[in-house]
Amino acid sequence: MMMPWSGIYKVVEAMVPLYFSLFLGYGSVRWWRIFTPEQCTAVNRLVAFFTLPFFTFEFAVHVDPFDMNFRLIAADAVSKLLIVANVSLWAKFAGGDKGRYCWSITTFSLCTLTNSLVVGVPLLDAMYGRWSEELVVQLSVVQAIVWLTMLLFVMELQRASGGDAAVTTARGDGGSIASDGKMEEGRMEEVVDGGRQSFWALMRVVWLKLALNPNSYASIVGITWAFLANRWHFEMPSMMEGSVLIISKAGTGMAMFSMGLFMAQQEKFVACGPGLTVFGLVLRFIAGPASMAISSMIMGLQGDILKVAITQAALPQSITSFIFAREYGLHADVLSTAVIFGMLISLPVLVVYYIILGFMS
Repeated sequence: MMMPWSGIYKVVEAMVPLYFSLFLGYGSVRWWRIFTPEQCTAVNRLVAFFTLPFFTFEFAVHVDPFDMNFRLIAADAVSKLLIVANVSLWAKFAGGDKGRYCWSITTFSLCTLTNSLVVGVPLLDAMYGRWSEELVVQLSVVQAIVWLTMLLFVMELQRASGGDAAVTTARGDGGSIASDGKMEEGRMEEVVDGGRQSFWALMRVVWLKLALNPNSYASIVGITWAFLANRWHFEMPSMMEGSVLIISKAGTGMAMFSMGLFMAQQEKFVACGPGLTVFGLVLRFIAGPASMAISSMIMGLQGDILKVAITQAALPQSITSFIFAREYGLHADVLSTAVIFGMLISLPVLVVYYIILGFMS
């Protein structure tokens, strides 16, 4: 079977506008000096608190919870569990010290968490059509509600097991965790006796962080609305839908522009050295898709759905995973490089995947 050049052109056509927004964001800081660091922070907060949550909400409300592809969702879960099993065995039999468990968390993030909405939606739509976009949105909602929650819990558990701080602070701006015991306006603090937290205390901190994360509750509110609307067959009022759309339409462009601002403020693209860079990229673009391919075949996925499952697992790294890594001090340099460098090379990588998968019957 020959791969039509028109198909490859559609992939490039879907990705170039994303790179254009990325380029504008990068150039506005690095070359043209349009934005100061303080102004970059303001733009990032605009994206984090308005455009991206409305963008996420807009997709989530159009999901039909009663007609989701549960076999694909199960394959995604099996894929992540395979990664968890492998990194857990590695951490246990390779020494099992604290550093190896930290690397287990980072490895899981690199293998499994993708930038599915911002990059995946336009890309998969160009590759396989509108139906594949719906599958990516379903997986994105599950990632936001289930897998990012579990990642937060494991990170909190790791921090508590180390006894690093007597006070854990949840912030809504994605900033650093404060551990000096001071009460500051706009923060919520969980005081812990002896520097360790109970299971319940850990979950409370996790839920506080999720409650203060606009993208998390955009997913939860969106899927709740979708459940109620499809159960009792009512539609969103046109005024409400128009209000959401006028903000959400800027979601993709502003998210990529914000990423460009972030890239421009870094001293260098590769912050962790060549060895760890290659390690991170192998996990993101090879190990993750390979695990998804295995689990998809286990669950009996075939044809174009199998191609979509593998391709979405090869999308660039989730920005949220880097935010969490920076907040908890877990190899933020590796995640930063995965986000930046991974985004830059994602186009040729995904084109290669598209060509290879195109030969599958």
